[in-house]
Amino acid sequence: MYSTGMCPYCVRAEQFLASKGVTAIDKVRVDLDPQRRAEMMERTGRRTVPQIFVGAAHVGGYDDLVALDRAGGLDALLAAS
Repeated sequence: MYSTGMCPYCVRAEQFLASKGVTAIDKVRVDLDPQRRAEMMERTGRRTVPQIFVGAAHVGGYDDLVALDRAGGLDALLAAS
């Protein structure tokens, strides 16, 4: 997950994933490394954080994560990774 230190949606995404049983999140702090922000933008086409990946699959931001869960797709994605 690409994130920053002061992002409330990043915290919410972490909490949400923890509620789904995710115990380890690889966080990339784009506020500490401008090259990683450029990498995030190239990989996702987006400028905002969080940008969440489950395995190699780009989920999107926090709202996208919740929408995927509501649509019934998150559990399968988590199980496959």
